[in-house]
Amino acid sequence: MISPRICKPLQIAVLFACLAITAFGSAPALAAAPLVKTPAPGFFRVMLGDFEITALNDGTLDLPVEKILTNTTEAKVEQALAKSYLASPLETSFNGFLVNTGSKLILVDTGAGTGFGPTLGKLVANLKASGYQPEQIDEIYLTHMHADHIGGLTVDGQLAFPNAIVRADKNESDYWLSEANMDKAPDGEKGATKGTFKKVRALLTPYIQAGKYKPFEGSVELTPGISSSESPGHTPGHSGYIVESKGQKLLLAGDVIHVAAVQFEQPTVTISFDSNSKQAEAERIKEFSDAAKKGYLVAGAHLPFPAMGHIKALGKGFQWVPVNFTQMH
Repeated sequence: MISPRICKPLQIAVLFACLAITAFGSAPALAAAPLVKTPAPGFFRVMLGDFEITALNDGTLDLPVEKILTNTTEAKVEQALAKSYLASPLETSFNGFLVNTGSKLILVDTGAGTGFGPTLGKLVANLKASGYQPEQIDEIYLTHMHADHIGGLTVDGQLAFPNAIVRADKNESDYWLSEANMDKAPDGEKGATKGTFKKVRALLTPYIQAGKYKPFEGSVELTPGISSSESPGHTPGHSGYIVESKGQKLLLAGDVIHVAAVQFEQPTVTISFDSNSKQAEAERIKEFSDAAKKGYLVAGAHLPFPAMGHIKALGKGFQWVPVNFTQMH
């Protein structure tokens, strides 16, 4: 109980405070905090056996997916998106992946660079935020040579990763560096056009001239614990990469899938960017079936960031189970 001796002065103090507020107006409100309007750094890290895997977000781009998905209808695409509380244009992630084997630092895909506007081209900034520098990259493995995967190879014509060896399937570089293929391609800047062929040449040539481009053929071991995996269809030499350490496995699947909300449940849905849609469809179903059966991790270049998880069989399709969050204690 408060003593009456203390209570009376306290009542007087409260009375004076009320009088002061009445006399001088209400107490001023604190200023509202301004909106920050900047995203968190786009990296996410997990361990795979002894290997450190870092997902690196290059940014996002709004895609009119109901227009570019094929072997389906616009209504079916919109219906599938709505089931996941999404709509078109769909904000789509663009991702690369960094593998630290302990002896090598390997980057899988380099992002879009400066060719796709201000919402992309953030991979190097997120690489630095994750604790690494471009100069530390030993090797770069390209899933394929579409510009959103190789655009970060150079900056103003100079090597963005000056100490890295660049590797891709020989079928891929043979296709995109072919004068005959470029001559047959239509004009324009979208798809397999003359503009795309020229862009690939401009991005890859500095590494070729520096003796830093070393293609491989087919499914081969590239470094202990990492192998290429032939995955044609999206492009002629499209490759996935299998990472294995201490019995754990991860498939870096590249562009086998673009729209998770549609193509897991309906894996027969293709996309207009595929060079061979039937082959791409068959490859997706084959890879998803294997991952669902064996339970290993999968990562995708256009799955929602951090773009890593497991695949479960579900009816005639599949279900995506994102990786659980970890702080890597």
